[in-house]
Amino acid sequence: MSTDGLNTEENYEHHHIVADPGQKPFRVDKFLVNFLQNRSRHKIQLAIKAGNVQVNGQVVKSNHKIKAGDEIRIIMSFPPQINELIPQDIPVNVVYEDDVLAVINKEAGMVVHPGFGNMEGTLVNALAYRWSELPQFQKKDEFRPGLVHRIDKDTSGLLVVAKEELALNRLSAQFFHKTTERRYIALVWGKLQEEDFSIEGYIGRANKDRKIMQIFDTEEKGKWSKTNIKVLETYRFFTLIECTLETGRTHQIRAHLKHIGHPLFADQAYGGDKVLFGENTTKYKQFINNCFKLMNRQALHASTLGFEHPDTGENMLFESELPNDLNELLVKISIFRT
Repeated sequence: MSTDGLNTEENYEHHHIVADPGQKPFRVDKFLVNFLQNRSRHKIQLAIKAGNVQVNGQVVKSNHKIKAGDEIRIIMSFPPQINELIPQDIPVNVVYEDDVLAVINKEAGMVVHPGFGNMEGTLVNALAYRWSELPQFQKKDEFRPGLVHRIDKDTSGLLVVAKEELALNRLSAQFFHKTTERRYIALVWGKLQEEDFSIEGYIGRANKDRKIMQIFDTEEKGKWSKTNIKVLETYRFFTLIECTLETGRTHQIRAHLKHIGHPLFADQAYGGDKVLFGENTTKYKQFINNCFKLMNRQALHASTLGFEHPDTGENMLFESELPNDLNELLVKISIFRT
């Protein structure tokens, strides 16, 4: 058998196991108990029930039989434990900080958590340097970076980080129970027909490309997701919108907007890096190419973050101005404002 770990951007592959050629049919939960150390059958069954175990790319149940040559992957929403973290003096825009938490305004291009291929230059590397005296950054064998949630590498904006265990647990509970407030500003391709609406569906790994997400009709293929959309500004070939999350799934906004045929502008993974709406002229195509050079990542910004302070109970609300690249893009396309 073989095993490795791979970070697939927002979800993390903790184990990749290939069953031996001589493997006889065997329940997947029992198979994993025998293979993984310090993992009870109950915990493995919970992981299977949550859809975190895949066999040959498909989510399975505990009674699924493993056969010779099967590929078993355990994929979780949090990264594997970091055994060696490199503190780095990287500038970070901290908009609020106290004894138990900090709110960060992350720049586009920065990975939040170290992983395969990205062990340096991440937000956690920067925090390990900034908070080197905190207990959680000194216990390397029990390292927990205090991340309550994440935003994609090429998405800019606000996220909250806990500086101690109790705050982490209390904040995580708020995200789980959907009592936080999270709003994003996005530019999408095309002119939306409704001013205020919601996108719903079961979101899971795409059938043809496991690195991206897809919306399905049944819960067997994904987790329930909902995004509320409000139009802020209309252009001939684009729409500026505000997205309010009711759930916080991997790539939720990106997948939802792709699903309704209006992907984020410049979103390469979800098809927004092509001319999808507009004029069929060389001049227009050149204009869009220049826009892509200006905005060379998905046009998505986490603009608003609200939560209850885990110590004081105070309602905290933070707003982040649009980053320069998105601002400049909006100025450039203003010639198409309707």
